[in-house]
Order: sequence, then C-alpha cells, then structure tokens
Amino acid sequence: MIIAESITKKFTDEGAPITALKSVSFEIKKGEFVSIMGPSGSGKSTLLHILSFMDRPTSGVYTFFGKSIGELSDADLARIRNREMGFVFQSFNLLSRSTVYENVEMPLIYSDSPPSQRRSCIEEAIQSVGLSEKTYTEAGKLSGGQKQRVAIARALVNKPNVIFADEPTGNLDSAAGAQIMDILEKLNKGGHTIILVTHETYTAEFANRLIRLKDGEIEVDELMKKHRINGEGFFK
Repeated sequence: MIIAESITKKFTDEGAPITALKSVSFEIKKGEFVSIMGPSGSGKSTLLHILSFMDRPTSGVYTFFGKSIGELSDADLARIRNREMGFVFQSFNLLSRSTVYENVEMPLIYSDSPPSQRRSCIEEAIQSVGLSEKTYTEAGKLSGGQKQRVAIARALVNKPNVIFADEPTGNLDSAAGAQIMDILEKLNKGGHTIILVTHETYTAEFANRLIRLKDGEIEVDELMKKHRINGEGFFK
C-alpha cells in the first residue's frame, strides 16, 4: 500500500539548514498496525506529514497504492487524502459548539458523498465508538476521552483505507487512553491500516510492527509478538 524509497526532507530553521529525514525506506502493507516512535527531533512528525500528503519530500519517491505523489498535483493529493485517509490528532481538532453528529459529518461535506447517504454513514461511525447517546451533544461538553472517540468516528466516516493517529492519547488519562487504543486495535482487526505516531511505549505496544527513528534515520524496523495478560500488553 505504501512504499517509501530514500525519502529525504530538508528545510531551514532561522536560516540554519536541517535534514529531518535522511534517505528513509520501508513498505507498509494494507492491514498493518504500525507504530512510529522516536525522541523529539527524530523526524517522526515529518514522516507522518509526508505519508499523509500534508508535505512532500525533498527527494526520494513515495508511492501510495501505486501512485507516486511526485506526479500528483496538490488538488489530486487533497482528493485522495479525503477519500483514502482518516486522521486522529492529540488535540482532537473538533468544533466545540457543533454536535457530535456535525463534527463527524465534516469529511463528507468535502466529499462527493450524496447528502441522502450521509446519515447512515455518520450514525454507523458514531455507533462504532460507542457514542450513539451523545449524537446531538455539543463536542465542547464531552470529556477528553469522548472527544477523541468522536475524532475517531470522524476519521472513519469516509471508510478510509488508512488511519493516521498522531499521539492520540497524549491529552488523556491512562484509562481513557486505553479505551482509545482498544478502539484502534479493534479497527485494525476489522481490516483498517493504522499508522500511529507516539512517544509512549504502552501505546506503541498495541501495534504489530515498530519503526523507531533516530536523527532522521530508521534505527529499528521490526515485527512485535504480542501477548495479552489481564488486558495489558506484554511483548517479546
């Protein structure tokens, strides 16, 4: 599904040249659950932005479902992003005075989905995260964990091929964070590809594969064997 070949990203910060990614290469297959980890400044956020079409590499080739993004216009990338990708952010990015229903509907407004078909898609997405009773509640009145569940429902509503989760538990307590990761794990078992950026070991351990970055390069790329004991993750 995703092929990154010698991806390099350079930019300047206050006139100083910085290489955020240095010839990074890997593949991600459809249906994988991948955690991308690394310390601050390792390049993990830059990589996420490139994989999700929010930025372009300085050099190298990024292929998504057989299409090189270097050959696509910004408008083409925006259409693919809206149709094929869902996003979950640390800060939720919800409209606080809009209802759960209205927040989840947002991606459909910018798609070619007929209005007559939207309601069933929205209600299905909200139900999948266990918030049907909050459908017409304003997002600003929800707890942090509930807000993140709304964000996941919004990410799901277009039935994307891949969900990008950027520090999705960063603003949550441990109990709410565990609920969010359980939902993402369930979605992965249902066939969704999940690409998770996190600095938390516990969160990363829900994935089946770990890519660890250091100084813009891949330090580790390995599969993880997962064992569950009393709902907690232990890995070898």
